[in-house]
Amino acid sequence: MKINFIENFLGSGFYTGYIPIASGSFASLMALLIYLVPGFENYFIHIPLILIFTIYGIFIGNKFEIKFGKDPAECTIDEVVGMWISLLFLPKSLFLSFIAFLIWRVLDIIKPAPARNVEKLKGGVGIMADDIIASTYTLIIMQLLVLIINKLNLHF
Repeated sequence: MKINFIENFLGSGFYTGYIPIASGSFASLMALLIYLVPGFENYFIHIPLILIFTIYGIFIGNKFEIKFGKDPAECTIDEVVGMWISLLFLPKSLFLSFIAFLIWRVLDIIKPAPARNVEKLKGGVGIMADDIIASTYTLIIMQLLVLIINKLNLHF
């Protein structure tokens, strides 16, 4: 299966998928660094990029799976999308971004239900779906954390 330069670059989470250890964490870190670019948090940028990368991730995930096998470590576009979902609607701060990163990585690794079940789906859908579920949990946890921080009148 031939994967062209753009497919390889985006599908591997900006080549983080080729880092031999913790490629998902490196892809998430890359996504966090992109999020920290001023203006990225704007919903008119953030949400469309999540949607585009999700759809593209399903497409390219199919190719990566044919070339490398089931849910390959080389395909980390799912971690990019997961990190971006985890950061949705948060006030932009390094503290909250770091907490979201940590929670996201833990949930992506442990894959709470039903994430573990949908991971078994074939191709790009399976590659993307478990990360979307785990990152949605992270999003909810982060929103609750922000509510608590605001209620306690703390500053981040």
